[in-house]
Amino acid sequence: MLTFIDTNVLVKVKTPEGEFAEILNGELCGAKNVVAALRWLKSGEKFSAEAQDKHQLLYLMEGEGSIRLNEKNYDVSKGAGVYLGPSESATVQPAAGASVKLLHLVVPKIPA
Repeated sequence: MLTFIDTNVLVKVKTPEGEFAEILNGELCGAKNVVAALRWLKSGEKFSAEAQDKHQLLYLMEGEGSIRLNEKNYDVSKGAGVYLGPSESATVQPAAGASVKLLHLVVPKIPA
């Protein structure tokens, strides 16, 4: 079954960590255990992908900023991505005066 999701009309939810809209979940398209969201961060905001018993992908679709991994900051720009294993976390924030758009994909850990 093909499902078209128009990301331009999804309702953005405001949070202390910027705005987000889920683009992949059970309600939108029947996805089981997988969630994807678009996240928009303005200058001064940051998003923390906390360690959880899941795999995560953060992909920078627009903008410039930094990502903090293992207590170290890395400059990132459009096209940068990071994979987080179940025990890893990261924090993303835009560069001063900039904004970023992220894709955040969360997939469950599959038992061996």
